[in-house]
Amino acid sequence: MPSFIIEGQKPLKGEIQIGGSKNATLPILTACLLTDEECILTNVPDISDVHKMLTILGELGAQYEFKNHKIAIRAEKLKTSRISHEGVRKMRASILVLGPLLARLNEAQMEFPGGCVLGKRSVHAHTHALKELGAEILEDKNHLHLKSNKMTGKSFTMAEASVTATENAIMFAVLAEGVTEIKWAAMEPHVQDLCNFLNKMGAKIEGIGTPTLKIKGVKKLKGTTHKITSDYLEAGTFALAGILTHGEMTLSQLETAHLDSFWEKLNEAGAKFELVKNGAKILHSKNWKAIEKLRTAVYPGFPTDLQAPFAVLLTQAKGVSKIYETLFEGRLNYLFELQKMGAEIEILNPNEALIKGPKKLKGTHIASCDIRAGAAMVLAALTAEGQTEISNIDYIDRGYENFDEKLRSVGAGIIRK
Repeated sequence: MPSFIIEGQKPLKGEIQIGGSKNATLPILTACLLTDEECILTNVPDISDVHKMLTILGELGAQYEFKNHKIAIRAEKLKTSRISHEGVRKMRASILVLGPLLARLNEAQMEFPGGCVLGKRSVHAHTHALKELGAEILEDKNHLHLKSNKMTGKSFTMAEASVTATENAIMFAVLAEGVTEIKWAAMEPHVQDLCNFLNKMGAKIEGIGTPTLKIKGVKKLKGTTHKITSDYLEAGTFALAGILTHGEMTLSQLETAHLDSFWEKLNEAGAKFELVKNGAKILHSKNWKAIEKLRTAVYPGFPTDLQAPFAVLLTQAKGVSKIYETLFEGRLNYLFELQKMGAEIEILNPNEALIKGPKKLKGTHIASCDIRAGAAMVLAALTAEGQTEISNIDYIDRGYENFDEKLRSVGAGIIRK
């Protein structure tokens, strides 16, 4: 398995262009199953999760070409309603085919999805929403098997503000008869991007970016061209890399408003930055201070996917900071890796921890626990004295395109072994 070797404490200077969002690309790809016409997507990140999703769509009968961050895809004829076990096992986002398959073929079958190890992640929010819209749940104990003889719009409330469950409900509802009202819908930027894409295809979705979506069903969707929104999670990660190395960097091609809660916490910690049109300037700063609480929440709250990277900054901040992870079990496992590097951390329970700083980190051998924890380990290594080796970097490759190359371009001492 490949690993990263990182020499720490090198200030990062230069410009990084933020790429397209993984979390927007995956549902938009599955939404292409809703039409028999060609769709063209640009600004697509060339990462392993995108390739895995394309493989799944190919098994279902879609034809595609992926080159230079552009995908041309057409699902003129779908040949099966079942996803192979291998495709499902490798990624959690495979569950996003449920809505499109039910809308297009009136049936969907799959094993329970795999992906990052972030505790038990129930499919209840998905089956609840699809059942509300008229799907019949034939099996949800050993595997998932759903049918939909008639798609009828209605007003209902999500079981939780789940991103992927909201996306499945949206993709099912756009071709349902009548009007659907989805209450307690997820509002994340990638959910908004999916809605904007579907509207380009001819869907009629209102309330985008709010917790209540109104969808007037249409009989047919057409092909279209769409540019994937920028990845605010990648932007937040690189912003922290610049701050932690006392660097001066420019981040371009990003929607800064997607990170409002993140910028607020950076301000609270005393980090210096400047927001500009479609970008941010990371300024040299030091002597950061602890924050009272870093509490993750659904959008527009602080994103769970930036909790681990931000925790690295808290190890270097003066005072005691509290982390409160509200969305995923097992998401604090990376803290044990930071302790190996010398961080002073008290884990209160599986969801809460205290970080006392500043504490010098020292290079050692650590592992990536999931996509975002892996990015956090890279940030810790960039901060640490000496050399750090990070294993299990295949997780990082799932969510960040050319992560090491982008960091090298601004002066990081990182190589892939």
